[in-house]
Amino acid sequence: MSNKLFSSGESLRPEDHATLSNSFSHSEDSSALASQEILDKPRSNCAIVGVYAHPQAAKLVYSSLYALQHRGQESSGIVSSDGQNLHRHVGMGLVTNVFSDAAIFEKLPGMLAIGHNRYSTTGSTVLQNAQPFVVNAKHGLIAVSHNGNFINSRMLRKKLEDEGSIFQTTSDTEVILHLMAKSPAANIVGRIKDAFRQLKGAYSLVMSTRSKLIALRDPRGWRPLNLGRKGDTWLIASETCAFDLLDAQYEREVDPGEIIVIDKNGLRSEFLDEKAERAACIFEFVYFSRPDSKIFNENVDRARRRLGKNLANENPVAADMVISVPDSSNTAALGYARNSGIKFEIGLIRNHYIGRTFIHPDQSGRDLNVRIKFNPVKGVLNGRRIVLVEDSIVRGTTLKHLVRMLRKAGAKEVHVRVSSPPITSPCYYGMDFPTKRELIAANMSVEEIKNFIDADSLEYLSIDGLLKSVPHEKGGYCTACFTGKYPIPPEEVMLKHAHDASK
Repeated sequence: MSNKLFSSGESLRPEDHATLSNSFSHSEDSSALASQEILDKPRSNCAIVGVYAHPQAAKLVYSSLYALQHRGQESSGIVSSDGQNLHRHVGMGLVTNVFSDAAIFEKLPGMLAIGHNRYSTTGSTVLQNAQPFVVNAKHGLIAVSHNGNFINSRMLRKKLEDEGSIFQTTSDTEVILHLMAKSPAANIVGRIKDAFRQLKGAYSLVMSTRSKLIALRDPRGWRPLNLGRKGDTWLIASETCAFDLLDAQYEREVDPGEIIVIDKNGLRSEFLDEKAERAACIFEFVYFSRPDSKIFNENVDRARRRLGKNLANENPVAADMVISVPDSSNTAALGYARNSGIKFEIGLIRNHYIGRTFIHPDQSGRDLNVRIKFNPVKGVLNGRRIVLVEDSIVRGTTLKHLVRMLRKAGAKEVHVRVSSPPITSPCYYGMDFPTKRELIAANMSVEEIKNFIDADSLEYLSIDGLLKSVPHEKGGYCTACFTGKYPIPPEEVMLKHAHDASK
């Protein structure tokens, strides 16, 4: 077997040697995708999806990816299996752009398919990093979609390269495939176990062979992964809102450390060797997941309302109304209004149709970006004391412009309440938080941040209030971005583009 896993090709057949499909779509150029997001928000993870035993599996994956678009907007892709070959289509941009031509699905036949929406936390925003990845190693064809981040991938990548492996992407996901290709195990579960004895970090994955759908979650359960069913069809998805769109039934979450294999013999489950205390990402409840989803065995809406209620209990203020920074803060704002007794109003309108066109490098341009994205309802705000509920603050730049906008609209006072604690530490497990130097709460006191954003007052939810808002029956949570206490200390401090240097 060659040490090079990828080469060119249209579809993947067993007789092909280590192929990466060439079915690509260029719906957006990479320079636009690489630009900074308009909003000052933590960047999301990725979405992963799998469908088994449906004659239109690729179309079901497409619908699921559409429902999970919020988890990644850089690229999208689907791999299907017709039982003999794997067929791949990936492209840059949103799901609807990548799969804008219905004829694409004629080239994605089969009863089995997996999909991926990408927001990169390791590797550049380029087409070669778009997932799912597909390879034909000595054991046969395999495709993989990954959500998460490994904390030792650079070290393993160097070791593999020193042994002769040739990497074709700059994503840490490719390390999985090289490790599996080198495994002497006789079956795919054994090869997965061999690979993940070496890899450390956060990961939820779906994999496909010609006949099997496989789901895998790390032993700490950092990233959500769920199992659903529609008749005889099995479904895997990052969030349950994907099942709702398909009118499918939620069965359960994939347990931490669990390997689920679905094939003609049904569903069976095994577990990775490593055992660990659960450390589910609590930021999924704060911001990432959709409020209509169920993750970590809890409804996101319910947890997010409790965040707002606890925020109101801890940080009351005299005001005339509560408004949110739409859309991610809507539910927490409702919770704050309920417990504070202050009425909730729609004070900001969000433009949902803005793309990535209005990206400007200067301060005035960023101010314009906020005005394009949000517009105040002046008749509601004029002369009123406002509680503005936000879910999190990263750099504080967007919030500064929003407070200024509310004052120009006539708000008498603006009191900012944040439904999470201050973000003081970077994340190494799949969230693209900036370095500590770029986190405003790591460099300023609450009073200094209040002055920077020009608010009349600023208060955050406490760590205790955060933890009281989420269920603990299934175990604990990772709060490293708020506390700096990492469940697995990073073995290497690796920036997003660290693997690019080797290309």
